Amino acid sequence: MQLNHAMWAMTAAETVLWAALAIVFWSKGLHRRFPSMCAYLMLRAVATPLLVFLLYGDARPWGRAYHVGQIYAWGFIAAYLASTALLYFICIEIFRTALVAFPGISKLALVVFRWAAVVAFIVSLPWVSYAQKGISLMSDIAYGLMHAVSVLELCLLVFLCLCMNALRLTARDLSFGIALGFGLMCSGDFVLVFWSSRLTSYNDPVQFFYEGTILAALAVWMTYCLLPERVSKQVLLPASSTIYRWNEIASALGHTGTKVVVPLPAGNFFLSDVERVVEKVLARNMRGRESET
Repeated sequence: MQLNHAMWAMTAAETVLWAALAIVFWSKGLHRRFPSMCAYLMLRAVATPLLVFLLYGDARPWGRAYHVGQIYAWGFIAAYLASTALLYFICIEIFRTALVAFPGISKLALVVFRWAAVVAFIVSLPWVSYAQKGISLMSDIAYGLMHAVSVLELCLLVFLCLCMNALRLTARDLSFGIALGFGLMCSGDFVLVFWSSRLTSYNDPVQFFYEGTILAALAVWMTYCLLPERVSKQVLLPASSTIYRWNEIASALGHTGTKVVVPLPAGNFFLSDVERVVEKVLARNMRGRESET
């Protein structure tokens, strides 16, 4: 399908930015902190130019002869599904990085997040039209899964925005920047999924909006990667802090620990009462005998 010049320019800019961002991310050693994010960037840096080439070939006579359009459609769905799976693991990485100072809350939050992912996956199943076959069915499954993961990503971004001060997290932190970029991309995915059945060409205005959100997310990530990395400082909290108490409670939940022998009070309460009664009876008997004598 033929693209207009504006869409070709945006697609070319996206291809260059994916490759540049993957190189910068790897060269700065950020792949050690965010391995799933690095894998995602590598996937998009490789898949995007290949898909662009297939899309270009689909508009040529030789492309139609070799069914390049179908190859492009299957390749796009495969890259879409792989991106969805990696996005789930990226959310977990963001959680762990943002909550690194609170291991108890981090452990509990990851458990809740995994259950939320299961619920989101189940909710996404009705979006799939199982009456379709082949590539249409796979397309619906891919869009449904991306819809579910997009909801999780947006919820994660809202959580970071609301709890930023409590978590001692700044807006310059890379974990927040990654979540912000995916928040922009997820908004585009929502629009694309909603209008997917009504799209007639790659030059549709919805496609321009979707491509614009991708470029905006890439610009955000590139800015965060080029900024000097913030030196992590030890978080000091007063013992009366609410989040400190939450962290202690979350650490205790589900932790069996070692068994502690709790000593009983000196003397059993029941036996002590019996002894007092016996002593009173003996004292009365002694007083009675003394009075008789």
